[in-house]
Amino acid sequence: MSRVLAVVGSPRKGGNTEILVSRIAEGAASAGATVETVRLGELCIRECDGCHACWRGRPCSKDDDMRALYEKIGACDAIVFGTPVYWYGPTALMKAFVDRFVYFNCEANRPMVRGKAAATAVVLEETHEETWRPVVDFFEKSLAYLEMKPAGTIVAPGVGEKGAIRKESKRLEEAYRLGISLATHL
Repeated sequence: MSRVLAVVGSPRKGGNTEILVSRIAEGAASAGATVETVRLGELCIRECDGCHACWRGRPCSKDDDMRALYEKIGACDAIVFGTPVYWYGPTALMKAFVDRFVYFNCEANRPMVRGKAAATAVVLEETHEETWRPVVDFFEKSLAYLEMKPAGTIVAPGVGEKGAIRKESKRLEEAYRLGISLATHL
């Protein structure tokens, strides 16, 4: 049975990002995966300060919720990264989370993410590609650098009002299918 970690990087509970990520999670669960959802807005994840304690075999110098997430990330087969677009980038919550992946950048920890499937879900109020493209590029480059396997990206433009994604049946179905794919093609 595959394990999927669904990460919601929006501070808005029950918002469009969470709805889209939940739909991916539903698809994965329907295909037999065990899914755990993490809402970054409910956690304390501090910035990485580049001390590289993790590279020297020591625990991260930041005693926060990311320490427990390292274990969850290592134990899952696939990760879903969900974020709205804030100023042409991911939210500060998601950026801090991804910045802390420096832990996996050292030789000793890289095997914990190497080859792991990763999907991204990006929502935004605007509809222009130049608004969401930097976020998609950020994830593509970061995940490739970590040697993770891209499993799919869903971009849902034009959904700024809370719950607006519910009217986007095509996107919600695409998300569900992505979840099934995550669970069955690992």
